[in-house]
Amino acid sequence: MVLAITVNINPILIDLGPIRVSWYGLMYVFGFLASYLLVRYQMKKKEFGVSRLDVENLFFYLILGLIIGARLGYVLFYDLKMYLTDPLEIFAVWHGGMSFHGGLIGVLIVGIFFCWKNKKSFWKVADLFIVTVPIGLGLGRIGNFINGELYGRATQVPWGMIFPKGGPLPRHPSQLYESGLEGGALFLILWLLKDKNLPEGGLLAVFLSFYGLFRFTVEFFREPDPQLGFILGPLTMGQILSSFMIVGGIALFLYLKGRGKKKS
Repeated sequence: MVLAITVNINPILIDLGPIRVSWYGLMYVFGFLASYLLVRYQMKKKEFGVSRLDVENLFFYLILGLIIGARLGYVLFYDLKMYLTDPLEIFAVWHGGMSFHGGLIGVLIVGIFFCWKNKKSFWKVADLFIVTVPIGLGLGRIGNFINGELYGRATQVPWGMIFPKGGPLPRHPSQLYESGLEGGALFLILWLLKDKNLPEGGLLAVFLSFYGLFRFTVEFFREPDPQLGFILGPLTMGQILSSFMIVGGIALFLYLKGRGKKKS
């Protein structure tokens, strides 16, 4: 029996003329705030070689790197042909279109440059910040659910839901699957490992591999992007990009572990 609950939540939380606050935007704010507080909490327990001012400055640049990287990533990975015909649309971020993988690349580039410029250990700083990232990811997916976007494939499972943008058929609430795995489960894994004897940068490597694994899995339940469909047999663009993350994370962990043995 399919319950087929219709998801029709107003994506705008507050609408007072020129003042409009969306649930999705609020999730970003909550995610960054939670990340900042958890970074500060960790700094009280352990030395990472950065000051509070360093963290606040880095957060500013990371936010810029995330937004720019996510937008350019979507342009390059998901709809390059359309944006080539209308380049000005690249700047119309309010029309939607952000890529996690692009955002990750943007954040890594900014983080590496910041640490190099300020003579900080990138691996230590990465481990400090990466533990907090799944919270923002989980909240962002809830925002996607409220917006009724990035929904799943048609299904007959009892918890199938109808998303107005997805037609009359019940679909997997894949946004909630992603929120649970990329958000809750990944945060728990990283938080439990943060005090273990891992090589510097090890948490970043674990994040890359497990996020890639979780995203690759959930993509089997998520509706492919309409402008792309399936890219390689049954695989989507998200799965191809996540495959690189899985392999890259494993390779990075082995490299860091080997480097740590040489130092000792």
